[in-house]
Amino acid sequence: MLLKLLLAFLLMAVCVTVHAIALASAFRYVEGRTVSLDGQFWRGTWLLTRIAAWTILSHLLQIVIWGLVYAAFDAIHGLANAFYFSAVTYTTTGYGDLTLPEEWRVVGGIEALTGILMCGLSTGLFFGVFARVAGVMAPHSPAP
Repeated sequence: MLLKLLLAFLLMAVCVTVHAIALASAFRYVEGRTVSLDGQFWRGTWLLTRIAAWTILSHLLQIVIWGLVYAAFDAIHGLANAFYFSAVTYTTTGYGDLTLPEEWRVVGGIEALTGILMCGLSTGLFFGVFARVAGVMAPHSPAP
């Protein structure tokens, strides 16, 4: 049980690292853009679409990482099933059609918590980009 818990925390740390890199690169990308919805609706919408796609790709990479571990340790049989299980767990959809063996259940719970946290970070990024594009935030607002 303790080894599974350590593995789950290692996977969580990997996900935080992957997501931090993705978000930092998205912020750097947006930093050089001056797009607003006022008079440039489609340019602003296209920027938001690219940020959404980049964020989803980051989440998919994290889902694949969890799925690879499930498959490698035979916690879920078959790579496709492992990816599917990881996707519904990470997103907290939880259909329940595939389940982990009892000794792996804590790992699934930590994946779900990790997914919630990473989706929350993505929401913050998306809100920040949207606020900037909508003209609510200045590009270089000083920190309070």
